[in-house]
Amino acid sequence: MLTITVDGIPLNYRDEGRGLAVLLFHAFPLSGEAFEKQLKALSGRYRFIIPDIRGFGRSGLGEGPTEMARIAQDALALLDALKVDSAVVGGVSMGGYASMALLREDAGRVRGLVLVDTQATADDEAGRARREASAQEALREGPEASVRALVPKLVAAGPDSEVGREVAALMRTATPAGIAAAQRGMALRPDSKDILARYAGPALVVVGEKDPVTPLEKAKQMADLITGARLEVIPDAAHLPNQEQPEKFNAVLDSFLSGL
Repeated sequence: MLTITVDGIPLNYRDEGRGLAVLLFHAFPLSGEAFEKQLKALSGRYRFIIPDIRGFGRSGLGEGPTEMARIAQDALALLDALKVDSAVVGGVSMGGYASMALLREDAGRVRGLVLVDTQATADDEAGRARREASAQEALREGPEASVRALVPKLVAAGPDSEVGREVAALMRTATPAGIAAAQRGMALRPDSKDILARYAGPALVVVGEKDPVTPLEKAKQMADLITGARLEVIPDAAHLPNQEQPEKFNAVLDSFLSGL
């Protein structure tokens, strides 16, 4: 792993492969290791820049909520350090929120957009309350609370499947403080429909066929906002298709990236 320091916080990342630069943000509450199957399959054709979002993996946390704009600013600092002028920017779930935040921060750096099992709308009052309750639960019980609540929703094959155990293991590397800060940061995110409607570049929207968290209608809403966006549904996957159906997901991602 490589490290960059932003505002005194050490942030770890991977920079692997050659070719078109692709910056990917992982889902909550995982780490950059969630993209291991994409790296193995596609790093011979593309340069993957994959940060551990602050508070996850090997990255430090910092103060206050982990707001999506802060994640985007960290990533822009990373691109600056690597002297990458523009990249395809994408992410899964919370990583999609971070991608839209980066688009808002500096659309000129976004060569293409990949939004996976995420949504453009902000949380309503009830959603924010649920996030705060989850944040407090994480601080009391640690990551096991997230494992118990989320894995059945994230993986169609279930918690006892190989991919379910893989996702749970990644969750267990998260710190209680990192989980709480991210939940509170996601609760503060703005509605992003405006920024998607203004985006004029190529876009890929992906959703797992069986995703109960951000289902197909959420993906369709995003795709409809972006002129010319491509919408792909991954069969037999829930909220994490890149991990649950990596061959199908990789084929879709490769097709999009090769067209750029």
